[in-house]
Amino acid sequence: MSNGKLSKLNLTPKSGLDATTVAARLDQFGINELVASRQPPLWRKIWQHLSDVSSLVLLFAVGLASYMAIAQNGGWMKTIVIGSILIINVAIGLYQEASAEKALAALKSMSLPTTTVRRENVAQTIAAEQLVPGDLVLLKAGDQVPADAIVTESANLTIDEAVLTGESVPVEKDAYQVDTTITEVQQAFAGTAVTGGTAVIQIVATGMATELGQIAGLLNKTKKRATPLQGRLNRLSGWLTTFAILGGFVIFALSIWVQNQGVADSLMIGISLAVAAVPETLPIIVTISLSHGVKRMAERHAIMRRVSAVETIGGIDVIASDKTGTLTQNKMTITKYWTPKTGIKSASEPVPVAARQLMQSLGLATNAEIKTVDGVEQALGDATELAIVRWLAKNGTSRADFEQDYPRVAEDPFDSKKKMMTTVHALNDDQQLVIVKGALDRLPLKRHAANDAAAQVAHDQFGEAALRVLAVGYKVMPKQADPSADWAAVNQDVTLAGIVGIIDPPRPEVMPAIQEAKRAGIKPVMITGDHLVTATAIAKEIGILTAGQRVMSGETLRGLSDDDLTAQIKDIAVFARVSPTDKIRIVQAWQTTGATVAMTGDGVNDAPALKAADVGIAMGITGTEVSKGAADMILTDDNFATIIAAVKEGRTVYQNILKAVEFLVGVNFAQIFLMVGAVLFGWGAPLLAEQLLIINVLADGIPGFYISREPGEPTAMQQAPVGSDESILARGLGRRLGLRAVTFTILTLGLYALGRFVLSGNQAEVGMTMVFLVLAVGSMIDIYAIKDREPLTVMSMKRNPTLNRALMVGVAVVIAIAAIPGLRNLIGLVALPASAWVFAIVGMFVPTIVLELNKRWQQRRQAVVTNLAE
Repeated sequence: MSNGKLSKLNLTPKSGLDATTVAARLDQFGINELVASRQPPLWRKIWQHLSDVSSLVLLFAVGLASYMAIAQNGGWMKTIVIGSILIINVAIGLYQEASAEKALAALKSMSLPTTTVRRENVAQTIAAEQLVPGDLVLLKAGDQVPADAIVTESANLTIDEAVLTGESVPVEKDAYQVDTTITEVQQAFAGTAVTGGTAVIQIVATGMATELGQIAGLLNKTKKRATPLQGRLNRLSGWLTTFAILGGFVIFALSIWVQNQGVADSLMIGISLAVAAVPETLPIIVTISLSHGVKRMAERHAIMRRVSAVETIGGIDVIASDKTGTLTQNKMTITKYWTPKTGIKSASEPVPVAARQLMQSLGLATNAEIKTVDGVEQALGDATELAIVRWLAKNGTSRADFEQDYPRVAEDPFDSKKKMMTTVHALNDDQQLVIVKGALDRLPLKRHAANDAAAQVAHDQFGEAALRVLAVGYKVMPKQADPSADWAAVNQDVTLAGIVGIIDPPRPEVMPAIQEAKRAGIKPVMITGDHLVTATAIAKEIGILTAGQRVMSGETLRGLSDDDLTAQIKDIAVFARVSPTDKIRIVQAWQTTGATVAMTGDGVNDAPALKAADVGIAMGITGTEVSKGAADMILTDDNFATIIAAVKEGRTVYQNILKAVEFLVGVNFAQIFLMVGAVLFGWGAPLLAEQLLIINVLADGIPGFYISREPGEPTAMQQAPVGSDESILARGLGRRLGLRAVTFTILTLGLYALGRFVLSGNQAEVGMTMVFLVLAVGSMIDIYAIKDREPLTVMSMKRNPTLNRALMVGVAVVIAIAAIPGLRNLIGLVALPASAWVFAIVGMFVPTIVLELNKRWQQRRQAVVTNLAE
């Protein structure tokens, strides 16, 4: 990683810039911030919610209904009802988007960076956005680098660049030497964190000119694919629209030619039937389902920035995850140690007495510390030394405890050249204790053949396991010796206390989450900027890298064409040392195979790939603002297991949307068949336009709104993901829709004929009232057979109490409309004789019975197929 901005540097005076220069450069370069993408105007947001096919059909229906109302000088009911549906749908969508953005704004407010700068020879704290090129910034451990810079003064400076590279090990930085070529080890980049040492840096680029800004600029070139749900619903709406137009035209023609109706009346019934064929409440139910999913995901630490991504996450085939902080804990941890007396031991076990010398030596030669301020843990120091501090704490001790007995009297700090540090401690009245810590091959050890050989074996084993190895030794010298007079003499003939192996370990919940993902048909892939050996070791441990899967480096990847990468992509489980452009290529290669891809990340280098992915997932704790802005989902706990919980929730949302489609569309088809069939039989229209709208909006809509609250099916995470090109009618939905439509068509035609010709002596209104009751109440009752794929039980009926309450309200309203004279007269219904009520009530339960019998038949059929296969 190198910004390539400068080969040499014009140094700012050590006193810093003056006010005049600062003002001029602020005017020239602008403030130090990343430019946020412009939010689309309100009218564009509204159009996005109206641009799907079903909404466009309703817009057309509003226009036609309004024209008819004007032409007939009244009858605005249909216009008001359909228009209200559209307005409610848009309002819900806008509200949910605003809620998601508020949650994101709350995350952004967690970080309001300031920085210490030297200007006119005075160190002062200013807002980081006020920095300009040439400013001298003072850094210490715990600071964030506020802009791209060159290190001009350095004392043991180490910087964590994981935000840009994904590497969890801090990078050592050196000071720039005058008139030399600038190298990467002399550069500090915006957004990275100082983990150790102090430095003075000179700013060379701010805002969008920084490395962060350049990567963020890739986002403008990356487009998001339409979600699978949008495609499926648009195709369904296209089919329904075509069918609705044909049905409306047929009923219009038949009303004129067969029934001798007037053109205006025939046109009205044709329009009403066309509107009835399109489930007006489906867009609202979809939005409510997605919004409810957003709420439930937020409770599981996943904030959705894009509502439609709720469903998309449920259909992902691939999770391409960053390593550091997502799959791992982002805390360097001692996992193994070796001493001459104990051999190799696991650091998770209690430390025996024989290893106390190792622990004591490491503790005394450590400068890092972990404090708790206002209940929040603050870690200060090098990641390797923080691992030591945590190991001490785990074993009930600390650096302070050791220093009470052996206070430090001198220190020779670590630097990148000698690769070790030395501390001297008071031992007793006559002696001092010397501790030397660093790389095993750099320690000035007293030769001991057996120990040396055993230590080297342990060192090599730790290295093969991708552990970072740290050695420590000790010796005793006279108290009168002055260590600072000759550190070279002090650092001689040290006895090896032992070595430790350090790594950023996997999160404990990641392994079962990965297994659950695989059972759900999802392939987890690791994409990281970290080293190949480290990434491979972690991937094997957590179960991502298994037999038959490969590891690929970024260098190898860049040598492949897009076609070659796509051909090999399914065999690769780990990508290491990759660049931002590499990540986009990996995501797009998977998408080329037809996969739906989720990508996780926290750094700016992840942001373009997050945007390119079908679901971009950013880290809420460690994530940069750029990565959050590019993402569809933000994990507030930075936890891979949360993604799997979100997948389960997404699948539940999609299943509930399918149930809503089954609930609404089947009856709508039946209404068309009923109307066309009755006219063909010469009976006339069996339902009026107002009655059709009440059934669609009231009877179907009210229970449909609450189907979004259905809990997930027990087998949701045992099924393969829904393919991106899979029809919405797949997996038996088309068959169930057909069965329901046929059942309601035959039932309502029979009841209409029964009520009109048998029970009332050719009174069409009696048959019409019976059909209205059965269609309205019957379609509400059979939601119980639809909402659960398993046979209906008392427990499953109780599982959604809000649906039960809504159903009771809906049934009560429909019965009231049919029973109260003023209401029934308003929409053309009549009082029914007792015998008609009996047939109507029985008819209300027929569809549910048919659907339940079909479930049981399908179960038996599947059991036979399974037995034959075995």
